[in-house]
Amino acid sequence: MEFSKYEATANDFIMLDRTSGGPLTSADEAVSLCARRTGVGADGVIEALPSAACDLRMRILNADGSEAEMCGNGVRALFLFALDRGITAAAEITVETLAGTRLVRVAGVPSERLFSVEMGEPAWTRGDVPVEGPAGEEAIDVEVPVDSKVLRATCVSMGNPHCVVFVEDVASFPMEGTGRAIESHPMFPQKTNVEFARADAADRLVARVWERGVGETMACGTGACAVLVAASLKGLTGRSATVTLPGGPLQVEWREGQVVLTGPARHVFDGKTVG
Repeated sequence: MEFSKYEATANDFIMLDRTSGGPLTSADEAVSLCARRTGVGADGVIEALPSAACDLRMRILNADGSEAEMCGNGVRALFLFALDRGITAAAEITVETLAGTRLVRVAGVPSERLFSVEMGEPAWTRGDVPVEGPAGEEAIDVEVPVDSKVLRATCVSMGNPHCVVFVEDVASFPMEGTGRAIESHPMFPQKTNVEFARADAADRLVARVWERGVGETMACGTGACAVLVAASLKGLTGRSATVTLPGGPLQVEWREGQVVLTGPARHVFDGKTVG
């Protein structure tokens, strides 16, 4: 099987061209491919598929084999993959995802490999995220009991669920234990992505992400958007900010009814599986 490896802000993906057909990747195959020591190694597998409604359809499987609704870094990588493979030559395309249609366009000079994605409208009621409790209640400063402590979180849907916790020291926060506990917390019926963040200024945020079905990743596009929305809802920032993650900075702007994510993507290498 031929594949390509792409990364977007160090969020890495195995890209498969299925626009001309071929079997879909199974959950077990995704787990095997994404294994860092015995496979290709990646945060997920992305398949480029034909769409009846859009220019392309994106199917993304996490490293644990679960299927994700949307991935802001992945959709940028998908667009660059489509450009590199000659699937499209357009400066912008629509992409069908489980979270709805996403518009992706080249941002700035094409050689910079920067792309902007219209990520849709955020939602933050308990029913929309979802998080347990009255469906219409805003999920701002929700109490999340973890071990012997209670954390306060703002929960946001970007087409997939996010739980944003603002902390004093992002770098030293006990990410793995707390992230894993919140991801599978019974408060979140579909599990959740978890972000630990700090506002450094009205237009600067720092964050780390525990991705549902993956673990800690270097970056997360929907997570960066959720962090900006949560910070704005809490009055910590305005509606536009640079969100710096371990993999690098992403630009996020919350416009009227739309969050726009801008960041890079890069082709890493091509390969072929054996056996």
